[in-house]
Amino acid sequence: MALAILSEARRKWWTLAAVSFGLFMIMLDNTVVNVALPSIQRDLDTGLSELQWIVTGYALSFAALMLIGGKLADAYGRRLIFVIGIVVFTAASLWCGLADSGDALIAARVVQGVGAALMNPATLSIIAATFPPKERGMAIGIWAGVSALALAIGPLVGGLLTEHLSWHWIFFVNVPVGVLAIAASFLLIPESKDDTHESLDLPGLATSALGLFALTYGLIEANTYGWTSARILGSFVVAVVALAAFLTIERRRRAPMLDLTLFRSGTYAGANLAMLLVALAMFGVFFFVSLYMQNVLGYSAVQAGAAFLPMTILIILVAPVAGKLSDRYGSRWLMSVGMVLLSAQLVYFSQLGTDATFWNLLPALLVGGLGMAMTMTPTAAAAVRAVPVEKSGVGSAVLNAMRQVGGSVGIALMGAIVANEASGRSPIEGFMAGFERALLVAAAIAFVGSLVAFALVRQESHEEAPPLEVAA
Repeated sequence: MALAILSEARRKWWTLAAVSFGLFMIMLDNTVVNVALPSIQRDLDTGLSELQWIVTGYALSFAALMLIGGKLADAYGRRLIFVIGIVVFTAASLWCGLADSGDALIAARVVQGVGAALMNPATLSIIAATFPPKERGMAIGIWAGVSALALAIGPLVGGLLTEHLSWHWIFFVNVPVGVLAIAASFLLIPESKDDTHESLDLPGLATSALGLFALTYGLIEANTYGWTSARILGSFVVAVVALAAFLTIERRRRAPMLDLTLFRSGTYAGANLAMLLVALAMFGVFFFVSLYMQNVLGYSAVQAGAAFLPMTILIILVAPVAGKLSDRYGSRWLMSVGMVLLSAQLVYFSQLGTDATFWNLLPALLVGGLGMAMTMTPTAAAAVRAVPVEKSGVGSAVLNAMRQVGGSVGIALMGAIVANEASGRSPIEGFMAGFERALLVAAAIAFVGSLVAFALVRQESHEEAPPLEVAA
């Protein structure tokens, strides 16, 4: 078919291009909406709680269904589930653009998150099934670079579309991109799946989704309702009970949704823990550094987005190189050094004042870009290499779930620290005190992550089973 006319060497890179195309779309929607919220509020006459749910609804369904998306990809075909995810995401984007009320937009954003949860784990598992172990690091580096680019230019794209067209177009733009991604997927991505799959673990699917939903909801809403409120404590109780039930079910089932023996690999366990810690340290920081730029330094949303571009460009350039180095030398040292650099970036940021210029910000942005590239790509490569190819969908889903949960914890934790320090002070003084404390806590977390990586991640062997046989 279409793939048959391409040489084996070229085919896998075209496959990566098609996967990256879809990945770019879903990662862009993580940040593109934020700068359009004031326009949405005016146009739809929404309250603050509805605005929060426009962002939260996407994050919740994305996080809660990640494991399910990974398992379905392994069981029924990675390309198939990836394409279904694109269809759902594209249709939901059209719905978002046409929404004429806050409730309709929230519902559409939840469905968008469902599509993203189907697509995201499939991207890494398609890479694992397509590339041999000695080349996966570089491929994952390109994957990470595309993800970083989408996250970084989201505010810029959102600001430009909202300013020159309308907020509706931040969603409408996904429709032609989605159609092209579907066509590219069928033409360029070979189908692959887990031939050992027997049946769906429905109790495991249900308990994992409920547990992740409750945990993510509690973390996102903790600072709104209070950490000791009945709503938040109830969410955490539900999360603990559901996730404990999930682990019990998985231990006892003959064909579990998540094979817990994967965690016997120190490298896989270490990569997941490291991903949790780096997301915990960095996601909240990005959120509050953006607020610092806008509320303290006086940047516009578009200017704040542009200020992050040096960091993003460095990630895009270094991530493939870091991936190639992880192919050759392993991920352990790259992850450890990368997290030390992130820790140094955070300490530097904590020392900035209310009169900082862009040139004061630049050293931290460059160090952070290098640190992020050296951390994220080798971490993903280590996790993917440590999992058998036939289990790569659910293995990738766990890694992505760790990132989502870590990010939610990070934003909630940093928000709580900032709020606590701000008490009894003027707005700017209180924010700066909380900002400094939150950054130092995040720096400590990143440093602990470097120790985890050094202690648990081992040199990966490239003498693994070859990628699955795939059909064009």
